[in-house]
Amino acid sequence: MATKMSADSRPTILVAEKLGDAGVEMLSKYANVDCTYNMTPEQLCAKAPLCDALIVRSATKVTRAVFEASKGRLKVVGRAGVGIDNVDLAAATEYGCLVVNAPTANTVAAAEHGIALLCAMCRMIPQADSSVKAGKWERTKFVGVSMVDKTLCVVGFGKVGSEVARRAKGLGMKVLAYDPYASEERARALGVRLVGLEEAYKESDFLSLHMPLLPSTKDMFNDEAFSKMKKGVRIINVARGEVVDEAALARALDKGIVAGAALDVFCDEPVKADNPLTGRANVICTPHLGASTAEAQEAVAIEIAEAVVGALNGELASTAVNAPMVPANVLAELQPFITLAAGLGKAVVQLVSTASTHGISNVEITYMTPRGDDLDTRLLRAMVVKGILESVTTAAINLVNADLKAKQYGLIITEKMVPATGDAVLTSMTVAIQGDSKFTGSRSGTGSITLEGSVRGKMPFITKIGSQDVEIGMGGSMILCKQKDQPGMIGKVGTLLAKENINISFMTVGREAPRSDAIMAIGVDDSVSAEVVKEIGQMSGISEAIFIVL
Repeated sequence: MATKMSADSRPTILVAEKLGDAGVEMLSKYANVDCTYNMTPEQLCAKAPLCDALIVRSATKVTRAVFEASKGRLKVVGRAGVGIDNVDLAAATEYGCLVVNAPTANTVAAAEHGIALLCAMCRMIPQADSSVKAGKWERTKFVGVSMVDKTLCVVGFGKVGSEVARRAKGLGMKVLAYDPYASEERARALGVRLVGLEEAYKESDFLSLHMPLLPSTKDMFNDEAFSKMKKGVRIINVARGEVVDEAALARALDKGIVAGAALDVFCDEPVKADNPLTGRANVICTPHLGASTAEAQEAVAIEIAEAVVGALNGELASTAVNAPMVPANVLAELQPFITLAAGLGKAVVQLVSTASTHGISNVEITYMTPRGDDLDTRLLRAMVVKGILESVTTAAINLVNADLKAKQYGLIITEKMVPATGDAVLTSMTVAIQGDSKFTGSRSGTGSITLEGSVRGKMPFITKIGSQDVEIGMGGSMILCKQKDQPGMIGKVGTLLAKENINISFMTVGREAPRSDAIMAIGVDDSVSAEVVKEIGQMSGISEAIFIVL
């Protein structure tokens, strides 16, 4: 894989958590390998300036402090697994450190564990096992439920969700899937019917969770969600603990809405003594074992070792999950516009209705630039795609995989150059997507949702929503209102938010002319419920309201 070099000249790779022997052996052929486990944060920071690469699993937190302590020596962080919640990606990018993961090796293992939990829950196997080992013989106590002809909904129809669906079909189950960005073609190929979330709640006997942890999915399964479910539903979670409001699940179990749960992941890991779910007879708990098969562990070890060594050799990593690797001079020139591009993508996708399972299709990016066709747009295009897809999928987007991922998710990207004057590489850029809008104020034409932005004083701003001029800084959360410009509007909305104890960070209004159509943007420090947004949208003078996270 690499030419031999002396031990002193070889890079040093710190392996902070147990890695399969095959991976360690592969690393040892290229680098000096330091396997030190169970380090405190202080010990990890002390090691950081001594290594060129760091490999972790899920327990080790690679914080900003680690990157600061490395003093620029740390070039690659490898996550032996899929999720990168434990790595500070912003800090890694800022310090020029590439982050790579192993996204494919444990897919089957996670799916198998989900099915194992499903079967164990239906036949009450852990409870029966404990009973027999306690000297009891309680055959009538452990009467299970059959899976055949029951309806299972896979929530999150990605790699793992698809494999769970495939296996559930083999068990004779009727399989539904909820995923706003899954394709009808892939679902049909597996004999799965795509449904909306309300239909999933109404029809499902079982819900198997496989979505990523995003702002939109955190606490997705809360009191409101459980109240809409079929009585006696059973829940399997091998995704992320935080997608379930654990207290709400406990209440749903108490009320009999949920008959049972099988959980491999929790909000706090290891589980705390006061967790409301672990002491229940109708809840099965496992300690995050989704990827814990001997075969998966070895496959993950090999996959992450190959990615880390390749990155240290200067190769563009196909599994990179943070900023693309680009020449320093190009990165410096485009740096102010990177956040703008990602922010426009993230914002515009939140204006699309998710009623359609395809969600969005065409994406058009327009660059107002004095460079003309000489402008290298690969990085900016990747950042727009990153903002769109990482808001709604598990995809990790970078310069290497942006075009491929866009194609996989059915996005057709087109770019246009509009001549401009000035010294900056860009004066502004526009992102427009074809899709069903849930905020008509964002439309610039039939079926088109358009946002324009620019950089002022190195800070990115949204400067136009549809045809309406605005000035909205990137970052935080906001409520957008389409309204008639008239006295008292700001006061009415502010009073309602104050009543709900929601703090306002800024408020700005863009209008075509006095007392004409306008868009009001209200920055908020807190999350705003759907009920409050609906109440704002029903106020006199306001035709629409929507809450988005930038």
